[in-house]
Amino acid sequence: MTASAGRERAAAGAGQERVAAGEEDVRVRELRTAVARLRRLLAALPAEFPERGIAEEELAGLAAMAAAGVPEVPRLRRSLLLLAGAIGSVSALSGGLTEVRHAVELFGEPPRR
Repeated sequence: MTASAGRERAAAGAGQERVAAGEEDVRVRELRTAVARLRRLLAALPAEFPERGIAEEELAGLAAMAAAGVPEVPRLRRSLLLLAGAIGSVSALSGGLTEVRHAVELFGEPPRR
C-alpha cells in the first residue's frame, strides 16, 4: 500500500472520505441530495409560516455551496442552525431537516471550545 492510499484510508475511516481527482466528493453529493429533498418538501408544503422565507434562502445558499464544491464548514453549520430555527417546529419537514443535518455532519465535528 502506498503512503497516499494509507492516508486516504485513514481519512475515510475518520469520516473524512476522499475521492480521486475528477470524482465527486461523496459528502457534497449527500449534501446536494438532502438539500434538494428538503427544498421539494418545503415547496410542497401548503401552509405558510413566518420563517418560510428564511428557510428558502438558507436552502438556496446550501445548494449554491454544494454546487461550488466543498463548502466551508462554519458556513454549513450556520445555515443548518438558521434552518433548524426557521422550520424546526414544522413536523412535515423534520425528516428532510434531519437528512440535511446528517449531510452537514459528514464534513466533520464542530471545533471544541
